[in-house]
Amino acid sequence: MTLTALLLVAAALIGIGLYGALSQQSFVMLMMGLELMLNGVLLAAVGFWSLAAGGAPAGQLLVIITMAVMAVEMAVGFALIAAVYRNRQTDMTESLDTMKH
Repeated sequence: MTLTALLLVAAALIGIGLYGALSQQSFVMLMMGLELMLNGVLLAAVGFWSLAAGGAPAGQLLVIITMAVMAVEMAVGFALIAAVYRNRQTDMTESLDTMKH
């Protein structure tokens, strides 16, 4: 697979994720859109690492660290969604006009 093809797939993932993040009203779907965008960025980074940089170990380490940060970010995000749902009994973004209780 060429670098151009990988970057096109990465751009498609970022575009689909952006559309999903901006068009959905559910917190869970919003988080899924953000996850798709981050996966597109990771795919582009892996493509540059493996095809342009010759597979340097620094690029591989960067991707692994980014994946770990993504996992922590999603865990914290879903914990916040669960906390909001317990307090407000809703998971829609428009029904939460203020975060005060």
